[in-house]
Amino acid sequence: MATVCEFDLNGKQEVFEFEKVAKQANGAVLAKIGNAVVLATVVSEFDNPVSEDFTPLTVQYIEKTYAAAKLPGGFIKREGKPSDFETLTSRVIDRSLRPLFPKGYVYPTTITVMVLSADKDVDLQTLSLNAANAALYTSNLPIKKSVCGVRVGKIENELVINPTSEQLENSTLDLYVAGSKDELLMIEMKTISSSELVEIDIEAFTKIHNTNEMDEESLVEAISFAQNALKESNLTYEKAFEEVCKEKVEVELIKFTIDESVINYVRDNFSNEIKEAIKKLAKSERATQLKDVAKMISSNEYCSTNELDFTTIYEAVSIVKREIVRNMIVSDKIRADGRGLKDVRPITIETNILPSTHSSCLFTRGETQALVIGTIAGPKDGQMYEVLTDKSTSMERFMVHYNFPGFSVGEAKPMFGVGRRELGHGNLAKKALEATIDDDYTETIRLVSEILESNGSSSMATVCGGSLALKAAGVPISDLVAGVAMGMVVEGDNYSVLTDIMGLEDHDGDMDFKVAGTSKGITALQMDIKLGGIELSVLKEALLQAKEGRIHILSLMNEAAKDIVPSEALPLVEQFAIDPSKIMVIIGKAGATIKEIIEKFTVSIDLDRDSGTVKVSGGNKQNVLDACEHIKTISNNAPARKDAPKNVDFEKLYAVDEVVTGKVERVVDFGAFILLPKGGEGLLHISKISKERVNNVSDVLSVGQEIEVKVLKVKKDRIELSSN
Repeated sequence: MATVCEFDLNGKQEVFEFEKVAKQANGAVLAKIGNAVVLATVVSEFDNPVSEDFTPLTVQYIEKTYAAAKLPGGFIKREGKPSDFETLTSRVIDRSLRPLFPKGYVYPTTITVMVLSADKDVDLQTLSLNAANAALYTSNLPIKKSVCGVRVGKIENELVINPTSEQLENSTLDLYVAGSKDELLMIEMKTISSSELVEIDIEAFTKIHNTNEMDEESLVEAISFAQNALKESNLTYEKAFEEVCKEKVEVELIKFTIDESVINYVRDNFSNEIKEAIKKLAKSERATQLKDVAKMISSNEYCSTNELDFTTIYEAVSIVKREIVRNMIVSDKIRADGRGLKDVRPITIETNILPSTHSSCLFTRGETQALVIGTIAGPKDGQMYEVLTDKSTSMERFMVHYNFPGFSVGEAKPMFGVGRRELGHGNLAKKALEATIDDDYTETIRLVSEILESNGSSSMATVCGGSLALKAAGVPISDLVAGVAMGMVVEGDNYSVLTDIMGLEDHDGDMDFKVAGTSKGITALQMDIKLGGIELSVLKEALLQAKEGRIHILSLMNEAAKDIVPSEALPLVEQFAIDPSKIMVIIGKAGATIKEIIEKFTVSIDLDRDSGTVKVSGGNKQNVLDACEHIKTISNNAPARKDAPKNVDFEKLYAVDEVVTGKVERVVDFGAFILLPKGGEGLLHISKISKERVNNVSDVLSVGQEIEVKVLKVKKDRIELSSN
């Protein structure tokens, strides 16, 4: 018989149904909020342990289009490859729940969350994590701690728990926090830009772009706000779910330990060799040096006498290495590469090093190097994607694609498709940069980060290089953004916070903490805590230390920005406004007029029917300017509105071969616009001014000059002339 748990939490009515569906799984639940329903299941194979020292956990978040009463888009009417949102949500659930599994749990486990019914007002990421937690907590796996997630928005300067999608659109903050009743385990955060009209005098206003960066104190306050909600939710869940918990299975937690005497032998006799290897490890993420030490130890008499194999010795070397690294940091306040705890590795920056790209930036920090390339395209060239709760297709106009080839860490492996880690790093960089881009900028932007070397925080190198690539491409941004990876090592009551961590410190540390922002504050943050929680006071200390590193990096980036030379490959864009009622004249019947302009001048044209904005872009500056003048002429000759009292119809006023006397109204590089006696303007092209070659129109004609011209071609809304 099904068991139903209902309660009000954070302004939402939540319903969890157990023992109703998927009863052959180790744990299963139907979770509902509003019209949203998700099924979460947990399955673990207790009879199939892996031999390695890790928990083989797989998390899948799957959206079914029937949940929103629609068919899958595209030719194949069946769900296929997971969307980026599905993959990123799977990562969020994985990172939140993985810390719950005890060390030595080596049994293949799959957590599956399927969206069966969608509701646009329900946050599916939060609901899915909470459902997965309920299935795991009530399963027969040896886990007795509840972890859930909450989202925090900031609307009109007020913090809001679990805002609806409509509320989030008006928020300046998107903060997602996962944790237990006592501990914070995972944090993801980004700011959301906004615009406002500011009065500059009595009758004039200007539009201001706000990046809405958060200072460290405000962010800690928001996290504390989320933590209080997490405590209430987890206490409620643990109490309510207790009656439906299955009896826990007594599974063996495998201890991957070696004899203490072996560790002591390695520590007492080879610490100096390991310290030398650590110095080399500071230059690379590969553990080749440790393997060399282990091979050297394995060949001596002690190992042969005690029949110790290479794997055992290598494990002992790794344990001693970890002890040395952590002791250096906590006790000696020095790091493997000789840096102090707050020191950032040397940085070099080069911009626009690729001549045929729109922009590029080679950002090198220590042994981490990112080459970020920017490409600008029209508003219609963005990535189309579907949101489950939306009936229509959406367009993504800012993309950050992150690639991590094997050679960046000295590994001989081919490049395959994009993995979860690459999607996650690209998404983090996008969050950091997106709020700085002017809201009125409608072009499509694609940043591609090619990681050429990696030894710690290539995602933050992507942020730095990406921000400079945006600036080099002429994208209007409020400020440059820098990112820095932070770490922490805790031994007993002592701890040390590290700025700009390398791979060695990430592997042997207790926290991975990435902060990105401008000189005014934080725009994005991502944190994973390995030690089982963090005090808010320590978090604030880490954020303030990260600020010091960020300001240092920004100073170097600002200096590099002064040396940017725009790429010759950058598309030329001219933008102006005409009367919105004349847009259809520019388009012409069945698009004939605009097609003719595009073909004649080899340009791209974007029109906004509401505002009357015309945007002309192309590779040749003169063609772009000529196309602009041509469009303005058509607009000037067209009526302002359908009920205009007078409509200039050239076909009624003028005939081909007719000779009239006109006045030069405007002189442009490709000709002159002539004011005609019966009304309207005609174009006298530079090639039609004289039988002889004319290099500069201004050498022959001047504004106000009267000239006799012949009508060459005439259409209803435009006329072409030649000198008589």
